[in-house]
Amino acid sequence: MTVAHILRTKGREVVTLASTHSIAEAAKTLSDRRIGAIVISGGEGPIAGILSERDVVRALAGDGADALQHPISRHMTVRVETAREGDTIPEIMERMTAGKFRHIPVVEDGQVIGIVSIGDVVKHRLAEMEAEARAMRDYISA
Repeated sequence: MTVAHILRTKGREVVTLASTHSIAEAAKTLSDRRIGAIVISGGEGPIAGILSERDVVRALAGDGADALQHPISRHMTVRVETAREGDTIPEIMERMTAGKFRHIPVVEDGQVIGIVSIGDVVKHRLAEMEAEARAMRDYISA
């Protein structure tokens, strides 16, 4: 199974904000949209960074309530790992585990076409394992 399969199932919507928005605006967007990360656009290339719930917590822990007025650019992750549609689920799981991140934008031809979370990966991997187990039970009982 590949990233393309996950995107077909979950959709390709990507929530983005400009790096000039405040951490407070980003936190509201995360909460309102019930998501764990926002792709930060603008500047050079299709992705300027990514801001996750973890980044918001770290900003607040480091700078207190003042962090809410800071621009996203001050606290976002700038070195963003990306995936391609053809990447396999095990490849993505390994990269997320090794890099200790939970969201990975999917980029094709220089454009962000989706985002995959560790929850999406686990959900699809479990479905794959259940299908394999069902096939094995059917084979044995036949």
